[in-house]
Amino acid sequence: MIEYRNLRVALLGGGSVGAQVARLLLEQSEELANRVGASLELVGIAVRDVDAERSVDLPKELFTTDAESLILGADVVIELMGGLEPARSYILLAINSGADVVTANKALLAEHGAELFAAADQVGAQLNYEAAVAGAIPILRPLRESLAGDRVVRILGIVNGTTNYILDRMDEQGDSLEEALASATALGYAEADPTADIDGYDAAQKAAILASLAFHTTVPLASVYREGITSVTPAQIESARKAGYVVKLLAICERFTDAHGVDGVSARVYPAMVPRTHPLAAVHGANNAVFVEAEAAGSLMFYGAGAGGVETASAVLGDLVSLARRHVAGGPGVAASSHAGLPVFEIGSVTTRYAVTLEVTDEPGVLAEIASVFSNHHVSLALVEQSMTPAVPKTVSRAAVSATATLVIGTHEATEAALAATVRDLAANRFVTTIASVLRVEGA
Repeated sequence: MIEYRNLRVALLGGGSVGAQVARLLLEQSEELANRVGASLELVGIAVRDVDAERSVDLPKELFTTDAESLILGADVVIELMGGLEPARSYILLAINSGADVVTANKALLAEHGAELFAAADQVGAQLNYEAAVAGAIPILRPLRESLAGDRVVRILGIVNGTTNYILDRMDEQGDSLEEALASATALGYAEADPTADIDGYDAAQKAAILASLAFHTTVPLASVYREGITSVTPAQIESARKAGYVVKLLAICERFTDAHGVDGVSARVYPAMVPRTHPLAAVHGANNAVFVEAEAAGSLMFYGAGAGGVETASAVLGDLVSLARRHVAGGPGVAASSHAGLPVFEIGSVTTRYAVTLEVTDEPGVLAEIASVFSNHHVSLALVEQSMTPAVPKTVSRAAVSATATLVIGTHEATEAALAATVRDLAANRFVTTIASVLRVEGA
């Protein structure tokens, strides 16, 4: 057997991902050593409770509650604890002690990524985080390395498996959101408190990471516009289906020039209608996919499992092998690129399309009145469809009508600010009894 130098690996966190990382490190130690050119010795696993039950049978002597001592004796630290603290402090301790770091902590990177990358750059350490976005899917390294010579202009991502499963059930099975969420919870896709998923917080964190990396610009989490799926109804899903679309929760990162000629970026999360001919429409269940548009490379899609202990462990170990090879070869770590320093636009500057469904009173002049509301805000209509429905009074005080008409209106591209103002005026219009649905259209 070849004799290798030894690299000491400390693991922080022994949950579903951490346990799988530890198992693979122990079971595949010889194979990993051959790939790296150095032995990877798992020297310890820092946990809160060394006696807690684990999903994987691991040597008891590896567990410790003394994370700081473990960190100070390591060449590489893998942080899989989650949360902001003490994870942030532990990563800074590792970096400042000369260790490289692998993390899957999307919340921490979205909130404190700039601080952590600056600390790593100052001492020549490496901070890798492939597992922080889309689980097993290799997306961050391709953005950072394979597309480093290209200009990424847009990313459309399904980056939360729970919401994709829910929307997929609503589309395929006709479930309500509550029924689909119950199914996701029973299968373990959704947490007991699903707020981070269904309200879009998880996807927003990943959007901040993707945008920062793709556009070489620090994009703070606070600058990511966020809407979740809690307002998506079966009626919207069915309406989208009839029109040839599917509803997906998208993380969208985009580089564009605004109306004032300023080059900048946008990061946003919201449910949107995607054409059924688009590759993202075929992403079912709890899977993730990231669709990248670059000037030279064109359109690329990365697809696979977005979560799961062993799947995410694959991405963690890929980062570990990369860091270990750098240790063997020598030299400083590769710094995070934020040289572009582009401004981050607010949602109002974004250009998109809308599909708006209205219930309106059935009387002469309604179509002209509704069209004028759109025209007043310079929003051009691409499609208007009308059907008759029973009366749906908006309020008790509104006079009853014998019938209403359903208008489905598709717009051409316009700024979000103009579209939002249009919707506000529609809500106040005397002919509109109900705004039944407002969804953006992406990928068309």
